[in-house]
Amino acid sequence: MTKSPQEPTALALLRGINVGGNNLLPMKALTEIFAAAGCTAVQTYIQSGNVIFRSPAIETVAPAVRAAIAARFGFNAPVIVRSAAQLARAIAASPFAAPGTDPASLHLMFLEDSPSPALIAALDPDRSPPDTFAVIGREVHLKLPNGTARTKLTNAYFDSRLKTVSTQRNWRTVLKLAEMAGVAD
Repeated sequence: MTKSPQEPTALALLRGINVGGNNLLPMKALTEIFAAAGCTAVQTYIQSGNVIFRSPAIETVAPAVRAAIAARFGFNAPVIVRSAAQLARAIAASPFAAPGTDPASLHLMFLEDSPSPALIAALDPDRSPPDTFAVIGREVHLKLPNGTARTKLTNAYFDSRLKTVSTQRNWRTVLKLAEMAGVAD
């Protein structure tokens, strides 16, 4: 993907679409919604709401897309946006992505807002052993050796404790999105 200073590359991560037969949103329609919001070079990845795009006004994309989904499909879908550079920094900051670590155990949770240090400090590090986490900026890095089905480190937990909205992706998806955004190693 060719990058332009006027239209930086970014990604949008939608939460709760096409899961368990609920909140159905075809990727073609999602692409159209992003185009209508002024985005170019729109690409989707898998059916769970991962969108790579370019826009001169990244900060306006999430509210426009959220409103268009509500108007067209009748449900609220949180939309969290990161620039390609922010995604690259989040990947580089992972305290768990060391050589030899099973990538299937790694996940990255994207937060809509930056939590306060007091809220981060109040999180329970022993909530779900052997699972571990680290909050770095607007991301929660997770190492879940037993997978996501058994952990107590859920979106609901972090949303309620950090007073924000989150969406989570497995490490392979995160790396694929970085590749699509042109920031992979």
